[in-house]
Amino acid sequence: MNFASDNTSAAAPEVMAALQAANTGHAMPYGNDEIMGRVRAKLREVFEAPEATVYLVATGTAANALSLAILTQPWGAVFCHRNAHVEEDECGAPEFYTNGAKLVLVEGAHAKMTPEALHKAISFIGRGGIHNVQRGMVTITNATENGTVFFPSEVKALTGVARGFGLPVHMDGARFANAVVATGATPAEMTWKAGVDVLSFGGTKNGCIGVEAVVIFDPARAREFELRRKRGGHLFSKHRFLSAQMEAYLTDGLWLRLAAQANAAAARLSSALLAVPQASLVHPCEANSVFAAFPRAGHRRAQAAGAAYYLWPGDQSMEGPDDDALAARLVCSWSTTEAEVEAFAALIRG
Repeated sequence: MNFASDNTSAAAPEVMAALQAANTGHAMPYGNDEIMGRVRAKLREVFEAPEATVYLVATGTAANALSLAILTQPWGAVFCHRNAHVEEDECGAPEFYTNGAKLVLVEGAHAKMTPEALHKAISFIGRGGIHNVQRGMVTITNATENGTVFFPSEVKALTGVARGFGLPVHMDGARFANAVVATGATPAEMTWKAGVDVLSFGGTKNGCIGVEAVVIFDPARAREFELRRKRGGHLFSKHRFLSAQMEAYLTDGLWLRLAAQANAAAARLSSALLAVPQASLVHPCEANSVFAAFPRAGHRRAQAAGAAYYLWPGDQSMEGPDDDALAARLVCSWSTTEAEVEAFAALIRG
């Protein structure tokens, strides 16, 4: 019963097999391997973007931080949600790789920026001329850190605000596959057709060992990314092992199948928890994360049985009355089983 994170799951067998197959003979380094050529072609096909430029890195933090660095100047403002991953979980990497750009936090329920809040935030920046940071760019997380998703129309509303100020847009898609499955949108509809300039396309949280693609829809920005990736220490010599993961991930729609399994497990878990008296959802369950509150007694039974998950926020105490509700984050992965969900729900019910 491990719901701590989709990062804790095993890699998909198809990905492991691809790595083993790649581990023979010799291959050119630094992204010049033959597999990377196929990956590039496949991602262009998936996104209906024949001119897109594609690069691979090993971590989501690198994908995000390097992407932000090519979209804004050091004196620029990066507009993101208050609970965005770039704000809460990347230890200042965006500021470091942009050489000082400032994250400006935007409000919105369930970790979703609203066009109104974004417009207000952008309007406020730069009012003092050279005495302030300048308007730089916007980054959107999809799926969000609270397990909700943006539909293409919602993405377009945000990019429309950004475009009104002449700002480029990045999408943090660490769980992009989960958002695509949840909305039924095509990858193109979710990204460049909705006004996104650069996408961090996640693999690690959805069955890969460690690979993320950066898809740059404007090839004019590509050269700078190449230089920043090398300068930042994220250009792999034995790049074929990144390429092999991504090729397997994209083959026969594996990335969508794995995300569909994770989303379905979260939906089952959400339904099971809502059947518990005094349980409620803190955020809508739209992708593969469940944010729910349920009685402390259920938490005690689950933790005594070895279930792994996080109280959210983490400063809540396990000391106190049994019937007090404590909130938790539970994340399902491609490998979460129905038996795990049922066993956990049974413990919460008591």
